[in-house]
Amino acid sequence: MTGICEGRVVIVTGAGRGLGRAHALAFAAEGARVVVNDLGVGLDGTPGPDSPAGQVADEIRAAGGEAVAHGGDIATTDGAAALIRTALETYGRLDTLVNNAGFLRDRMLVNLEEDDWDAVVRVHLKGHFLPLKHAAAHWRAEAKAGRLPDARIVSTSSGAGLLGSVGQGNYSAAKAGIVGLTLVAAAELRRYGVQANAIAPAARTRMTERAFAETMAAPGAGFDAMAPENVSPLVVWLGSAGSAGVTGRVFEAEGGRITVMEGWRPGPTADKGARWDAGEVGETVLKLLARAERPGAAYGG
Repeated sequence: MTGICEGRVVIVTGAGRGLGRAHALAFAAEGARVVVNDLGVGLDGTPGPDSPAGQVADEIRAAGGEAVAHGGDIATTDGAAALIRTALETYGRLDTLVNNAGFLRDRMLVNLEEDDWDAVVRVHLKGHFLPLKHAAAHWRAEAKAGRLPDARIVSTSSGAGLLGSVGQGNYSAAKAGIVGLTLVAAAELRRYGVQANAIAPAARTRMTERAFAETMAAPGAGFDAMAPENVSPLVVWLGSAGSAGVTGRVFEAEGGRITVMEGWRPGPTADKGARWDAGEVGETVLKLLARAERPGAAYGG
């Protein structure tokens, strides 16, 4: 290990299992003091028997690192504020926020209940916004007091948010919203010494184990391409001081592959210089589409 996060204080939400746990352990291995957040709910967001946050914090301490557990609901104002306060009261500072918490309630659109929509959007999107808001308020206050932070936000989107995913309208919409939130945070918070980026990871977790059940390491290969630990090095680097100048970006991470994702930008354009009428628009649009790049297919499409 290189110790690239030595002395930094890092919050990881949804860190009791899967990607979040891998991130928390990886940050600790690189010298960070970690606030391990996890509400301890099931895959569908309902309460579980006990929270795994303490177990991960214990695991970090057993390896010689520093960690504290936080079991609050970060999709509430009180829970998110308490999360930031835990870092500040325990370690006296906050350097990196990794937004990772989430769960699934998959349905085709015509079968998707309003409660399932609200629950998924609440945890993924609101659960990113509120910790970000409270962390940003702290960093802004620090900057205004003459102590410019060297802060990082790493948020978790998904290929479903970039391309769409059949049967995951709620999840795809929330993950797309996280990209928009990241771009706004990067623009608004730069003046306060804060960088914001997002990742779109592909890894085997409780949420994806069915999709990736057959994607295992080849016998004798020694490399499980779908292990969540493959994603964490990118997250740790983005959360470190070494990523200076990198902000407002989205990265896809899968196995040993890292991709800079390039989002919406102007493509073929036609400008009449006056108002179009409905009869002529169709022919023009079809010509533009013939010159445009084809979009990627939605997952499961």
